[in-house]
Amino acid sequence: QVQLVESGGGLVQPGGSLRLSCAASGSIDIIYAMGWYRQAPGKQRELVVLITSSDSTDYADSVKGRFTISRDTRDNTKNTVYLQMNSLEAEDTAVYYCNAKLGTKLLHLDYWGQGTQVTVSS
Repeated sequence: QVQLVESGGGLVQPGGSLRLSCAASGSIDIIYAMGWYRQAPGKQRELVVLITSSDSTDYADSVKGRFTISRDTRDNTKNTVYLQMNSLEAEDTAVYYCNAKLGTKLLHLDYWGQGTQVTVSS
């Protein structure tokens, strides 16, 4: 299993930027992908972006061109992913959850961070 620790988030004005980070520790050698999901009030949790161990990425259409995911694996005790969010819109307001998938694309277990609030408002 893995432990996920998130940081970042907060209140930002429309058009502003925020950066989220998520550090995974534990069984990091079997992580197939990491990324972010979000859940707005009254809505289902949705994928924002995933990055695989081979650096393939999958972005939601709503964030393409505005959000960028990156990862740092130099520390052999943890994997860290970053989500740079630019040109933020009110519709980006949600709780953002870090996600790690252990296993393979076809068969994996999902682990979740505690969630961090992102609020875009003037």
